[in-house]
Amino acid sequence: MKAEIIAVGTELLLGQIVNSNAQFLSIELAALGIDVYFQTVVGDNSIRLQEAIEIAKGRADLILFTGGIGPTEDDLTKDALAVSLGRGLHIDRMAMDHVDQFFSDRGVQMTENNRKQALVIDDSTPLPNETGLAVGLAISHEGNYYIVLPGPPREMKPMFTEKAKPWLQQHALTDEMPLYSKMLKFAGIGESLLEDKLIDLIHGQNDPTIAPYAKEGEVTVRISTKAPSYSEAMEKLDALEEQIRNILPNHLYANIDVPLEKVIVDWMADAGITVSCAESCTGGLLMETITSIPGSASTFMGGIVCYSNEMKHKLLNVPKEYLEGADAPGAVSREVAEVLAEQVRLTADTDYGLSITGVAGPGYSERKPVGLVYIGLAERNGKTEVFELKLKGNRENIRIRSVKAILYQLWRRLVERNVDTPPEGSGL
Repeated sequence: MKAEIIAVGTELLLGQIVNSNAQFLSIELAALGIDVYFQTVVGDNSIRLQEAIEIAKGRADLILFTGGIGPTEDDLTKDALAVSLGRGLHIDRMAMDHVDQFFSDRGVQMTENNRKQALVIDDSTPLPNETGLAVGLAISHEGNYYIVLPGPPREMKPMFTEKAKPWLQQHALTDEMPLYSKMLKFAGIGESLLEDKLIDLIHGQNDPTIAPYAKEGEVTVRISTKAPSYSEAMEKLDALEEQIRNILPNHLYANIDVPLEKVIVDWMADAGITVSCAESCTGGLLMETITSIPGSASTFMGGIVCYSNEMKHKLLNVPKEYLEGADAPGAVSREVAEVLAEQVRLTADTDYGLSITGVAGPGYSERKPVGLVYIGLAERNGKTEVFELKLKGNRENIRIRSVKAILYQLWRRLVERNVDTPPEGSGL
């Protein structure tokens, strides 16, 4: 079944409100085995809304509306859909009682325009609104299905979950198989290189399907299949995951939708491993990222933001000859990254010490280009490694990617050391 979501509201077109309803509905519909092919946003204009409905009728089996069913004159969704279907409108008694009760309970006089929220299209199934006033609708008409929902997410979500979804399952989805997905998470590799490595699988995909997409410093691959049961779906998805794992064994860090920092913090906390950080250009972002994970207190012992050369020397004993002078490598160098990682580990007495020093921009520093970053990883009774990064993007992009890069190197070191057992679902 093909679906289209029509979000109604001029405020959406003006960017005053983010269309989070479409995201929620797309996820819910995918779980029901319904493919969302189109998402349309249309303003509070009757003619343009009717045009959008006619277009949707020609390319979708199921059309869902959000918004435009309130009490004001610019709430036009039900009127426009009634015209498109050639049906009339009437006041639903139960919906009207609900509106009346709302105002009565508050001792407030109801204005006449609030009756509009109880309107339903003839021969439709009303969807009660238990968190608001405007009643929703479910309609079957000439081979198409229509669901009309409120705009506010706090009203729309429960109405869809508790009212619209059961209606769809009873009236429209008797032959549809649900969609099952797995989220494979990758670090230390860009989206284009990952796609290149998986290109043969992507070109040959049929069922399951493969869909890569990127976030800052990480890449996610969603693999999906339709199946009559969870066990049959997992059999297919597990087989494809294993193929992908064999191609990219050094980058697949989880097979559930979690960020890299959560996998690392959970893993280290379970194994009793500690870490500390020294940061320059990221200004504490690495420490913030780690401590955003519940339970990080048992593994993160502390850190130092040594933004200036003076603080690098005073707090972490970086030699002045590394920082100053014509022949000095400078603060943005392998030498300094190495000292920072080793000294913060010694100072905090942790198993690992992490460091970041670089040029986040917007201008050059020490005549070195924006995006040049060095990250260091020191280990108790182990080796210290420094990695050079040449990153692109604005200041915030560079800071985020630097943090993800050092976390990836820490994850790799944990894998190499076979540290106990990784958390369930980590993909290791």
